[in-house]
Amino acid sequence: MLVSLHVKNFAIINEVEVYFKDRLNIMSGETGAGKSIIIGSVNAALGAKISKDIVRNGAEYALAELIFETKDKAVFDAMRELDIPIEGEQIIISRKIMSGRSICKINGENVTASSLATIAGLLIDIHGQHEHQSLLHKQKHLEIVDRFAKNEIGTIKQEVEQFYKEYIRLKHEFDQAGIDEEKRLREISFLEYEVNEIKSSFLVEGEDEELSARYKKLSNANSISEGIQNVYRMTGYEASAAGDFVGRALRQLIKVVEYDEAIRGFLVQVTDIDGLLNDLNRDLSQYISDMESPEEELAEVMKRLDLINHLKSKYGHTLQQILNYGLECEAKLIKYKDYDAFMAKLGSMLSETENRLKDVSTRLSEIRKKKAKELTARICESLVALNFSEVRFEMAFEPPGNYTPNGFDDGEFIISTNPGEELKPLSRIASGGELSRIMLGIKSVLADKDEIETLIFDEIDVGISGRTAQKVSEQLSNIARHHQIICITHLAQIAAMADTHFVIEKMTDGLSTQTSIRELSNEESVDELSRILGGAEITDRVKDNAREMKELALATKKN
Repeated sequence: MLVSLHVKNFAIINEVEVYFKDRLNIMSGETGAGKSIIIGSVNAALGAKISKDIVRNGAEYALAELIFETKDKAVFDAMRELDIPIEGEQIIISRKIMSGRSICKINGENVTASSLATIAGLLIDIHGQHEHQSLLHKQKHLEIVDRFAKNEIGTIKQEVEQFYKEYIRLKHEFDQAGIDEEKRLREISFLEYEVNEIKSSFLVEGEDEELSARYKKLSNANSISEGIQNVYRMTGYEASAAGDFVGRALRQLIKVVEYDEAIRGFLVQVTDIDGLLNDLNRDLSQYISDMESPEEELAEVMKRLDLINHLKSKYGHTLQQILNYGLECEAKLIKYKDYDAFMAKLGSMLSETENRLKDVSTRLSEIRKKKAKELTARICESLVALNFSEVRFEMAFEPPGNYTPNGFDDGEFIISTNPGEELKPLSRIASGGELSRIMLGIKSVLADKDEIETLIFDEIDVGISGRTAQKVSEQLSNIARHHQIICITHLAQIAAMADTHFVIEKMTDGLSTQTSIRELSNEESVDELSRILGGAEITDRVKDNAREMKELALATKKN
């Protein structure tokens, strides 16, 4: 459940902290007090898009922080998969919003928006002011059925998506593979030429780099030879060369070493130097000898490089790409030389994949239709409890259409709210207030199936009043038996049903405005109900009415 909400520098909120309880938490307040900002801050913490001016005027940043407590294994499994630290049963989600950027964290670890959405989706379900409008789009209806049937569906939807992708790939290949006889023969001739050109070059991986290095050396042979010969003369044993001087030094040390044993160390070092110079001169002489007449080798290297560069210009930027292209051409040759067999095999693979896609889509469709009947029957019961006295609510499925990643179903909720009236799509019959109640009915049914502990309803009571409002309040109270509910309302019937009641107030000192939230005592809750009922003038009769509403709500919850 959601334990607390901490908001700082968010729009007209300076800083508030709210500690929620289990069951039904009601938030009420004057129009414009900032009720929508509270829900906005929760949405912001969960990664929703925010306006640029959301940071309170004069502040450097805005902060929204949610603390949850849960024992749900699915939540912790998802956190482990995303490598998010787990700290007991508490999960802290925060978002710090600064100019042009924001930082999202879960348990102190920076997370991406997708990771945040994954975890948040397992912890909380928010029904915003206009979410019921999504019921006008029938693609939403299948999503609701699938959510209700998730245990029965299991991994079938993933299977459908996988087979669909394979089916589309094979169908595209099959459609593109069609070719007439004349074009097939031209393709064979062209492919044979390309395969032969690549194979006859006998390419070896890495030889282009080796050839480039050899070309660099051979094309600069004269400069190299001249430089090496100069080094050879400088380090050799001709007069005034390094070898000559080292030889003289060696002879001098041999003469004097017998007079002082300490000189033997110098003798050893000079002897080593003399040996190194000898080795160096021998290697230099061999290198100079090998560099003679490089023209013939240079011509061979250039010829080979020209061939490789020609192949690169046609078939790929690297030798591996050229070799891979050659293998692709050989595969195409096999296909075109035995074209009928290839098309038959491809057609067989396509047919087999389509059959598997059809089978798994059919299984998914059967589950949907079965669970849709169960779902709509339960929604209908819920709608009766929400003052739809003569309602019929079903789901109509169209005949199987084209395959999609979601199967071939095309389903839509249909409703009749009056006796004798035919069933029609929601978009043709339901008003805004009715849509709101229908969504509440759906939520109440899904709540029994969902593991999500916290549900937020932002003005679910829009467009309703009187007895219908009373029915909505009772439905919310019923859902709250198994889930934590946070509900923003402007109706006294719903506010009276609160297990915990908060009031949202806006204050100003003439220079600045800020919103605050506080939990109400039972008597303060009666005062707030009186304000909702009585408006500007609160009489004793209004107060008595409010107190009676609280007592009736308490009696209803006990039953």
